Amino acid sequence: MAYKYLVIVESPAKAKTIEKYLGRNYKVVASLGHIRDLPKSRMAVDVENNYQPEYISIRGKGPLIKELKKHAKKAEKVFLAADPDREGEAIAWHLSFLLGLDVADKNRVVFNEITKEAVKNAFKEPRSINMDLVNSQQARRILDRLVGYTISPILWKKVKKGLSAGRVQSVALKLICQREEEINQFKPEEYWSIGANFKKDKKKFKANFYGLKGKKQSLSNAEEVQKIIKEIDGDQFEVMSVTKKERLRNPALPFKTSSLQQEAARKLNFRTRKTMMVAQQLYEGISMGRGGAIGLITYMRTDSTRIALSAKNDVAEYIIKEFGPEYAASKPRTGKKAESDQDAHEGIRPSSVMRTPKEIEKYLTKDQYKLYNLIWSRLVASQMTPAVFDTMKVDIAQNDVYFRANGSKIKFPGYQKVYIEGNDEGKEEKENLLPAMEQGDKVKSIDIEPKQHFTQPPARFSESTLIRVLEENGVGRPSTYAPTLETIQRRYYVKLQNKRFEVTELGDIVNGLINEFFPHIVDVHFTADMEKDLDEVEEGNKEWEKVIDQFYKPFAIEVEKAEENMEKVQIKDEPAGFDCELCGHPMVIKLGRYGKFYACSNFPDCRNTKPIVKEIGVSCPVCGEGHVIERKSKKNRLFYGCDRYPTCEFVSWDKPVGRNCPKCDHYLVEKKAKGSKQVVCSHCDYKEEVQK
Repeated sequence: MAYKYLVIVESPAKAKTIEKYLGRNYKVVASLGHIRDLPKSRMAVDVENNYQPEYISIRGKGPLIKELKKHAKKAEKVFLAADPDREGEAIAWHLSFLLGLDVADKNRVVFNEITKEAVKNAFKEPRSINMDLVNSQQARRILDRLVGYTISPILWKKVKKGLSAGRVQSVALKLICQREEEINQFKPEEYWSIGANFKKDKKKFKANFYGLKGKKQSLSNAEEVQKIIKEIDGDQFEVMSVTKKERLRNPALPFKTSSLQQEAARKLNFRTRKTMMVAQQLYEGISMGRGGAIGLITYMRTDSTRIALSAKNDVAEYIIKEFGPEYAASKPRTGKKAESDQDAHEGIRPSSVMRTPKEIEKYLTKDQYKLYNLIWSRLVASQMTPAVFDTMKVDIAQNDVYFRANGSKIKFPGYQKVYIEGNDEGKEEKENLLPAMEQGDKVKSIDIEPKQHFTQPPARFSESTLIRVLEENGVGRPSTYAPTLETIQRRYYVKLQNKRFEVTELGDIVNGLINEFFPHIVDVHFTADMEKDLDEVEEGNKEWEKVIDQFYKPFAIEVEKAEENMEKVQIKDEPAGFDCELCGHPMVIKLGRYGKFYACSNFPDCRNTKPIVKEIGVSCPVCGEGHVIERKSKKNRLFYGCDRYPTCEFVSWDKPVGRNCPKCDHYLVEKKAKGSKQVVCSHCDYKEEVQK
């Protein structure tokens, strides 16, 4: 088919959608991400020549590059439409080099959403490649290469092969190790509370001990509690004060990358990588039957919460129509627009609010629907009025012993009609209604119950809370969080246990060595300042070569010292407690690339190895001879299988409970649903009551 213009995008899904919008004069093809990069086999950064990188065509992409060149020769003009971020700008720059295009030529096209209007408008105003953006990406890539390809070989020599170090991943590992240290050093402290149930006009309510003579007092031991209890004489109490207020709660801002990752983890139980993968699908376009593919959300890698005026107007119109004018905020909360923000740097939102989740649910997978619904709801809520609560604080006393009751009820739901933000503790705020009370009223105590408590250590990081801390400290950028968390798990520096990061022995060793010999690399403030310098390069205020030079000169001195002074670390094998069935020598527990495993101590003469498995105390429901054990998939997902595999091929994502279904006699499994467990049949529709 004849065409005048060639458009190069990153992904095939995006290519199909955009070609449909542009019409017959345009051919749209995909570069499949980067086509040129630093080689994997060597450093490829000339430190002596102003840190010039040596790029090569990515292995395996030769035929694709040949095809792109052939298409480019046929076209009158080539447009470069990679993603609207640093990486996308760099991809466009590499393409222009390989295709022999002029960097100054206005052939760079960017759009924040893949809709017909946005795409057509972008092609009306193409621009030249932004070299400040390119240089910022280059600087980050070269810095990461200098760190990784310098420290990693030292770790191979001194610890074990296959290890790696990086700017952001080393800081993430340090934060996890610091938290583990805080937990290990934590000393619980005793404290007490006194709860009470009261009654006023047959209505019951709860209150807690506040203090003596109206002054707040904490209780640290049983003796203090007993003194308070002795002061209470009978069950008659007096209401000393009643404070009523109206409290407003504002909606959350529209999503940016990090807040989307955190909220998807809290509400949808999505891992960071999954969130970004599903968001990419929604951005690139979903087929809507006869209407063809449409990009459902704006670009998902952004630091901004700002949204376009046209989108605000559409949302306001939708809110007024669906909920009434009293729900539409006259001055909606919006993210601040930095001077450096471009139109491409909007927050994450639906490309059209009129495309409601329910309306398009039939075209989406379950995961796509869940994430789209989250993004859509958050945007609509952000443009609504605050929720209004009536709050009531009541102080009740007898013999100068004060109890306090706090109550609240929703007066006007506002944005909560659509969306309530999650929290990392997973707790939902509930209304607490108090009976009508006035100063001087009498209330009666039903029971008074002292309770002993102990302070708890800080919780280990989840993916969501670690991303929040990295962002708060200015470490990394939206595109770096998912691959960073994946890398530290793949290297077995940390493992996810019950959705929380636990540092491994290997991670502890690597963190200790990097802390000792490369303190700048893991210094949170230093890494955050480096991110600011990269932003300055993007804004054209700093030269990328100077930014790298300021980092590399002191770093090179640290490298020399590490090579001379770092001692070799011997990771000792642990005795397994049983002998090898092949040669009779003792088996040991070794640390491998994917974690610990059993191996014969007579290696290399005997190469017997076994995985370390955990039995769940249930016989195999298929063969009856083996035992069901926990296993991990390649993506580190837990599943259950028979220990006689491959003789018996039983596998299940859900945990067998060791009983058969009374209805069809197939095995029963345990399913988790929002904090509860449910026993269901693996074959029919039989269910047992949910156990709280």
